[in-house]
Amino acid sequence: MSPTDSLVRPAVRWSLGHALPSTVMRNAARRGDLQGRLVDRRVAHDHAALRAIADEVRSSGPLHRARYALMTAHQPVVREVLTSNDFRTGVFDAGDEGVLGRLGTWAADPAAFGPLSPPSLLVTEPPQHTRYRKLVTRVFSVRAVEGLRERTQQVADELLDDLEAQARPGDGPVDLVERYCALLPVTVIAEILGVPAGERDRVLAFGAAAAPSLDLGLGYAEFRRVERALAGFRAWLAEHLAGLREHPGDDLMSQLVAAREDGVGLSDAELEATAGLVLAAGFETTVNLLSNGIVLLTEHPDELARLRADPSLWSTAVDEVLRVDPPVLLTGRVARRDTEVAGVAVRRGSVVTCLLAGANRDPAVFADPDRFDVGRANARDHVSFSAGRHYCLGAALARMEGEVGLRTVLDRFPDLALERGARRRPTRILRGWETLPARLGV
Repeated sequence: MSPTDSLVRPAVRWSLGHALPSTVMRNAARRGDLQGRLVDRRVAHDHAALRAIADEVRSSGPLHRARYALMTAHQPVVREVLTSNDFRTGVFDAGDEGVLGRLGTWAADPAAFGPLSPPSLLVTEPPQHTRYRKLVTRVFSVRAVEGLRERTQQVADELLDDLEAQARPGDGPVDLVERYCALLPVTVIAEILGVPAGERDRVLAFGAAAAPSLDLGLGYAEFRRVERALAGFRAWLAEHLAGLREHPGDDLMSQLVAAREDGVGLSDAELEATAGLVLAAGFETTVNLLSNGIVLLTEHPDELARLRADPSLWSTAVDEVLRVDPPVLLTGRVARRDTEVAGVAVRRGSVVTCLLAGANRDPAVFADPDRFDVGRANARDHVSFSAGRHYCLGAALARMEGEVGLRTVLDRFPDLALERGARRRPTRILRGWETLPARLGV
């Protein structure tokens, strides 16, 4: 690659992935387009505004025709799109013949690494995806995740021991995101990846830097920081995986390195992509689940009292948090061929935006959908983990960490009170808290 190309191609990648979409959506929002309004940063975390958009989308039928995409907030239609073989993930496909498709192919970095770069499970399709996911799912099984519960509980207890030991009368509030919600999942992820204790701060830094790669509308400087962070993590990971091959441990990553199907294991690129996905997606979404859950439960003391009276409701409560305030606002699919969804014709190449937060409050599925109910019988029918072949690989892990993490902090500090100054993340697609000041009541 020439020096000029090395400067121009990143700028093109950023333009296609962030600058162009956010500019187009801003302009569309000014004209009242629902999709444009949906990804406006001022709207993305405003529950009332999101609810109004979802209701409007839903009222126009199974699929709403926005300026640049079809949209749906009907839970059954979202499931139909996400499970259909007529749709694929990703914006650009190798077969795209349009100007943007050709430009995207030219600008692509063959060494690109991240949760949205091939061969990540998020953007691969059958038959590669089928073989790949089968091996990964065998290792990251529900049983394997449950085996991590005791260690997750230990980590949560240790983090809260530190918080309590440092809390003194008269001290200011502590930031629960920085001191707990972020540290719990990254510690668990580091152990899943077999990372030595001395290198876990490095993994935390990688996770924090890589997480924005899942969002839309990054500025150029942040986009390049994310690319550099991911490249640094990949370089570190290559050495780490080589070490696991020579000296495997009992961690899940060592098991994945050794996994075989008909004598064939995952390639180095697939192993690296899986580790990157576990880090970026598992870190960011679980931080958001924990922070969103703390806010919801402290805002609904009667529901928190129900949990204290009946701890068997905790697993349902985590799904209700995921339903009411999901860590991811929306996802999209592209039609691979002319098809039909809920009786509506969809042309090849059409984008369908699935409004996960809206589908989670579909009144045809969830009675009194705006009510937070930790005993809701069908809370698990939410689509916050997507559906179909791209159903979240870490769903069982997130549920377990959410249950352990939320129950432990709220049991340890029954008088925990949130303070003024809480701030949402400045992201469009990812939904969580950047800071969450609280007094522990000790």
